[in-house]
Amino acid sequence: MRRGWTRFLVSVSALMLPLSVAGGSGTARQAEKAVAAQRHNEVMLAGIRPGRDVVAKAIKRYGETSRTGDSSILWVDACRRETLTLDADQKDRVEVVRVKLNESTGDCLPAPPSPWRTGGGLRLYDACSKTVALYGNPDSRSPSTRDGRPLELLYYAFDWAGPDVPQVMQVVCTVEKDGQAGRVVQITLAASSL
Repeated sequence: MRRGWTRFLVSVSALMLPLSVAGGSGTARQAEKAVAAQRHNEVMLAGIRPGRDVVAKAIKRYGETSRTGDSSILWVDACRRETLTLDADQKDRVEVVRVKLNESTGDCLPAPPSPWRTGGGLRLYDACSKTVALYGNPDSRSPSTRDGRPLELLYYAFDWAGPDVPQVMQVVCTVEKDGQAGRVVQITLAASSL
């Protein structure tokens, strides 16, 4: 190649480089926005916001109950076989909200849906796939067991949403078996890492 053509190609290449980099980073930004649009954080469970609300709000909402230790408060709904537990700090600010199935039985007529749900509408007994539909893919999935029964743990870290929202949600589901969808058996929302 002649010297003039070489300079011309180098100049054109140098001009094209910023355009390709900008286009590439624009595509990367668009991909990040698309992923963020599919991610949804959660700020409440059972109408309680960990890190924001105090125990008195839950007592006003669900009635008096006894403490199960220095920092835990427990409500049991025998008809629905559900338990609501709050863990609070020394100032009675709620740090962790947990709903789970319990083994109690009761002679109750069919009860309306539980009020103990996430802000997005996830409840105990829901299909586990609803969790992914509401919150996107979890940060991690891992096997778990309770009373010898195989379960699956879905872990969500919401630190990307900022410090003003609860930071962690764990959803425990039964394992899909014989064509039956896995079901939510426990939901935990915490203001800080579990």
